Amino acid sequence: MRAISHSGVFLKHFAHGSLIALGLLSAAALLASVIEPQSAARGLPIVSLAQAHAEPVLARAAVEVADEPEALLQASSVVAEADTELSPELERVRSYVARRYRVSQTALLGPLARAEQSAEELGLDPLLIVAVMAIESSFNPLAESTMGAQGLMQVIPRFHQDKIGPDATPESLFDPITNVRVGALVIQEGLRRYGSLQSALQYYGGALRDENARYAKKVLSMQARLAAVAAQSDV
Repeated sequence: MRAISHSGVFLKHFAHGSLIALGLLSAAALLASVIEPQSAARGLPIVSLAQAHAEPVLARAAVEVADEPEALLQASSVVAEADTELSPELERVRSYVARRYRVSQTALLGPLARAEQSAEELGLDPLLIVAVMAIESSFNPLAESTMGAQGLMQVIPRFHQDKIGPDATPESLFDPITNVRVGALVIQEGLRRYGSLQSALQYYGGALRDENARYAKKVLSMQARLAAVAAQSDV
């Protein structure tokens, strides 16, 4: 379920950079335009910063940034309402993720708030959900793998239409809030089916036959790293 490339619908013209752009948009006036990176000529594809600096195993997608603010605004509902708040622990994680993956803190608010909400509803650790985002997409909301896995948590829509809802469209899982909600439900489904977190994660990663449980170990290692960040007073 790892992200490799994004193709298909018009969303393939957006990138992990949309998170950065949306953060800028939320801080500016509603009609302000997106500021293009100085390193790119107008109209040319831009490779996301996360891909350049994240661990090689996490950064597989070569994606593009759209040049139109309207398109970026339509790409996701990631900008949360002004009164959305995170726990102090998730605030520290948000700061860490923003630096580590070069993502706007403002744009991370929606997905992380949804992770906390889903975790509370489903009895999960919110850091587990965030860890899956990191491993699956490096926080690229528009990533798509060759297997058709989509969005932040790389959910394969054909396997989880029941979780997306009756109004699902081909673009539904590219909405970060929807994607995090559905991804958390898939983790819960794995726990219900297989009874252990390790098996649930192997189910999530499509690797139940891997006796070494490499996918689960990778996610749990990331979860432990995030837990250490969350426990710090300053990050």
